[in-house]
Amino acid sequence: MKRIVITTLFSALLVVGWIAHTPSSEAAAVGISGQGNMKFRVLYTSAILPAQAQAVLKDAHGGFAVDRRPGKGETYFALPGAGILQISSDLKTVKMLNTDAEMAKQNMHNAQIWEASNGQHYMTFPGNSAGKVYTTTLDGKLVNTLTTPPGGTHLGLPLATNYFKGGGNFIPTDVEYLDGLFYITTGYSKLDAVLTARVDVTNSGVSTAWHDLSFGGRGTGPGQLGTGHGVSIKEGTKLIEVTDRLNAEIDRYTRYGQYIGTLNTPLGSMPCDIDYDGNYVVSGVLRGPDRSKGAPVYIYENDELISTVMPKEDLGLENFTHIHNATMRHVNGKAYLIVQAWNPGDFAILEQVTN
Repeated sequence: MKRIVITTLFSALLVVGWIAHTPSSEAAAVGISGQGNMKFRVLYTSAILPAQAQAVLKDAHGGFAVDRRPGKGETYFALPGAGILQISSDLKTVKMLNTDAEMAKQNMHNAQIWEASNGQHYMTFPGNSAGKVYTTTLDGKLVNTLTTPPGGTHLGLPLATNYFKGGGNFIPTDVEYLDGLFYITTGYSKLDAVLTARVDVTNSGVSTAWHDLSFGGRGTGPGQLGTGHGVSIKEGTKLIEVTDRLNAEIDRYTRYGQYIGTLNTPLGSMPCDIDYDGNYVVSGVLRGPDRSKGAPVYIYENDELISTVMPKEDLGLENFTHIHNATMRHVNGKAYLIVQAWNPGDFAILEQVTN
């Protein structure tokens, strides 16, 4: 049985190369990248980071979480050897948060902000190197650690249950929260399934426990994954979207793990994750279709690719051969991209060119 593919006009255009990165010499000369109204230039480089973060930036291998509540706008990420960082809502400053010493040593492969049923907000980080999922308050205080499912834990999908029964490694790569559940991708493991855990928040604190729902799994069948690297949920929906890096696609599921279909990304690309900002979707890409060039950031609007931003070729950011994560912020009506490179790690904030 073949995968169900959500087909849009832009998918066909991508295949034949109609929507492609073709930077003009003028754009390259003035340090501008992108197309249409989504063109960007460098606003800040990693020089904006605190010295402690700059010292370990080469090891960056994570992602961003944005507090999108009205009146907020802070962005969070973590660096191994430093801990959690907070980018101010106006993007002008970055500060370190007090981080649990053990957590600060580990790599946090992504980040997520979520609201509990009591209205409190928390951050959750998948510690891929530690095999743990950490939850903190917005000021960085560690309040819960979810560890490997004990052997024999019923996880819903027999593949997942048997994997941990046999002593398989838990390698979380991303986390999303929806209606009392964490959805956790494990694309760096042979399992490559989406696991779920129940989350309870009471006056006593935050507690987590493994839940009997899992889906995906490594394979080539409908809803299976090549490398389930990131997981996203658009605000106001209950659609679970898993970024399959190996297969250049976004696989879509119901909250119950039922496979709905696939949104193709440019053929030959390796998307790491997607992040929503209204109707815009931003995707940091480990490698683009042209391996001779640095990695792109793709910007979609309503499932249509509208801009390809090339930080290395067009903007002179030499370390951006690979991009691990990107997010978009709108500040005073202008769009900004916050981008993280990998191997070597680097950081930049890009500003929309509006004239």
